[in-house]
Amino acid sequence: MLRVLAGGAIAPVFAGPVSAAEAGPFAMWRDPGCGCCLAWAARIEAAFGRKLRITDSPDMAAVKHKYGVPDDLRSCHTGLIGSIVVEGHVPPDDIKRLIAGRIPNVKGLAVPGMPAGSPGMDVGHTQKDPYEVIAFSAAGKRSVFARHR
Repeated sequence: MLRVLAGGAIAPVFAGPVSAAEAGPFAMWRDPGCGCCLAWAARIEAAFGRKLRITDSPDMAAVKHKYGVPDDLRSCHTGLIGSIVVEGHVPPDDIKRLIAGRIPNVKGLAVPGMPAGSPGMDVGHTQKDPYEVIAFSAAGKRSVFARHR
């Protein structure tokens, strides 16, 4: 069941709260040649008030496979915020919203590709593309978690 949230965001009905970002891993893996990942990491650190462990990986496909990121949802970096897999340029507020109202069976959030105007892709860009944040499960189920215009 979906419900409309403020700002045009859409999300499945929430279950109970968790503090995944405080208790678990806080890390990001990135291709060493990608600079937008560092801009996204800075946003995450500022939003959560915590240092993100950043690891350069020459084999990002292996990292994404390890954390179960579906091929068509992949982007340039993969994060682990507590038990939540975060793929690509997911806004910090969306991650916080997922943590505050944990959705059963959601493994992670993804912003496929690298949309202009998304966190980390907004430095030096005047263009802002609309994009969706996709919630995904280990079983392959997906839903639109948020829409950004």
